[in-house]
This record gives sequence, C-alpha cells and structure tokens, in this order.
Amino acid sequence: MIGLLTNGIMKTKALTVPEIILIAGTRVALGAGIGLLLSGRLNKDQRKAAGVALFAVGALSSIPIFIGVASKRPLAEEPVGLAA
Repeated sequence: MIGLLTNGIMKTKALTVPEIILIAGTRVALGAGIGLLLSGRLNKDQRKAAGVALFAVGALSSIPIFIGVASKRPLAEEPVGLAA
C-alpha cells in the first residue's frame, strides 16, 4: 500500500507486486544513471552516454507508472492531523 497526501487527507492505495517491481526498477535505473554521470570509472564519452540513457529511461518510465498509481481508487481516506 502507498499513501498519498492530498489537501490534508491521506489516501491509501494498494499496489500489486508487479507495480512495486516497476517502481523499484525505475528508481534503480535513475540512480544508476546519476551514479554513472558522477563516477570516474568509464571514459567521459562512455560515462555520459550510459548515464544519460539510464537517467532518461528511469525518468521517462516513471511518468506512466505515477499516473497509473495516482489514478487508482483509494482504499481509505483519513484526515491527517498535526503531530504533537
């Protein structure tokens, strides 16, 4: 399950295992791309090409996944109060 905060109300949505794997995969690709862009293990051209490609795949594939999760019906809506 995932919680989204909208206008002070937490909306809980259920995620399937394949959705969690897709989300994790996009985070890994995005992180690996950023890591390659910042590392010095490859020569500059190889590092830049691989880093930009992984970053783009991670960022662009996140958009439809986010839209799919955000458009799911919430399981529950609970008001969120201030923590004391």
